[in-house]
Amino acid sequence: MSFRKEPPYTHGTVSRSAIVLVNLGTPDAPTRSAVRRYLKEFLSDPRVVEIPRAVWWCILNLIILPFRSGQSAKKYASIWSREGSPLKVHTQRQAEALFGALAERGHDGVTVAMAMRYGSPSLPEVLAKLKADGCERVAILPAYPQYSGTTTGSIYDAVFDHYRAVRNLPELRFVRNYHDHEAYIRALEHSVLAHWEAHGRPDQLVLSFHGVPKRTLLLGDPYHCECLKTARLLAARLKLTPQQYVVTFQSRFGKAEWLQPYTAPTLQQLARDGVKRVDVICPGFTSDCLETLEEIAMEARHDFEAAGGEVFHYIPCLNESPDWIAGLAEIAEQHMIGWPTMMTPAQREAVKKDAELGREAALRLGASA
Repeated sequence: MSFRKEPPYTHGTVSRSAIVLVNLGTPDAPTRSAVRRYLKEFLSDPRVVEIPRAVWWCILNLIILPFRSGQSAKKYASIWSREGSPLKVHTQRQAEALFGALAERGHDGVTVAMAMRYGSPSLPEVLAKLKADGCERVAILPAYPQYSGTTTGSIYDAVFDHYRAVRNLPELRFVRNYHDHEAYIRALEHSVLAHWEAHGRPDQLVLSFHGVPKRTLLLGDPYHCECLKTARLLAARLKLTPQQYVVTFQSRFGKAEWLQPYTAPTLQQLARDGVKRVDVICPGFTSDCLETLEEIAMEARHDFEAAGGEVFHYIPCLNESPDWIAGLAEIAEQHMIGWPTMMTPAQREAVKKDAELGREAALRLGASA
């Protein structure tokens, strides 16, 4: 195989470290054509849909894309903001805030970049830019707290596929999950308590996670277990009894059985059982997006109220809350241990001096830059 051409290298350059915050992705615009491009890339990933490729190609290109693209475009249009896709806006803000938080903690020479698994900015594009900028240490931080082969596993694939054609590889680290990380659970707790302080408590708290096919659990995917652990830890922090909250799964696609109980039917049943108010939080999403703002805050609200429920509250994702940015900084720090990101002024000067000496030696030996 052939390798990509290496970017120009200047001897004496001080190497940098990088954190790449990776989210799922979003269309570039709430239009049929943009949504079709996005869905085609997303649903063509064998990690996302485990159906024989020839069969799935026909289903995807002849049925799903022609009919679903327009429907999905209307849904995206209903949540699109002046700044663009909420998921992309929030993820970019998180990356910028994380950079500031790490700087405040004394980390120097750390780049924080945002990338999307599907859509733009693409993960390969961001990784290539980091290499050109002299980042020799890269930590991949998925926006998914719970690990699943359909999400985090797919990010691993994209990273490895990119670097398979790179000659000079950086040091790589991966954040696999943080579903039970103290900082993540603490941020969720503070988010819920702040909402309750402002609006009072519900009759029932619903924790809705993104669904995946049940067969992934049976084949060894830990996602279901990690979702349940997140819910259990959060409920304990909120001092909820098992009767005061329920875990559900949303975004079912296709006819196969997915993880249950499903969110919409559960909300309808709660209303029929006489529950007057529910609060819904989506702990599997760290940024508000189509699945939270349209599917939950709009569609699920309608389902609950149509079934007789009276009050529906959606508790927003963590987004750029100070608690979550501090949590991201904690998680990032733990995965940068041993990297030269925290130096005294004297140590920093010593590194620069050593780089200058290295450059002089390289030039004497015939290096051109």
